[in-house]
Amino acid sequence: MKPRISMITLGVRDLAAAVEFYEKGLGFPRMESPPEVAFFTLNGTWLGLYGREALAEDATVPAEGRGFKGFTLAHNVESEAEVDAVMAQALRAGAALVKKPQKVFWGGYSGYFEDPDGHLWEVAHNPHFWVGPRDDDK
Repeated sequence: MKPRISMITLGVRDLAAAVEFYEKGLGFPRMESPPEVAFFTLNGTWLGLYGREALAEDATVPAEGRGFKGFTLAHNVESEAEVDAVMAQALRAGAALVKKPQKVFWGGYSGYFEDPDGHLWEVAHNPHFWVGPRDDDK
């Protein structure tokens, strides 16, 4: 097996509002999809948005559950200034600030926001580890 995460699907309470947040607020490029789901092309993976109840039903688990879910999504960028810019964009789009961007113990710079459905995102600059386009991707 070749380990990879090819798609992340988030269960959302209001699909139209979630699409608005990710497409218009954060500028994620949306793919053509059936009306009950939305897909966005990211660099190396896809993001899916699906109704929370329907996604839970598909997985055969209860739909309700609050609080920390034991994971975060991360968006790694090239600089501290870009962390600040992405965070400001997310907040303008309706995200809630969880942790203001700041220098962190591992030598980088990061902060956290919650999307409108409470999914926790970290925006980070790690000077020791850059996950971005490779020279052969250009």
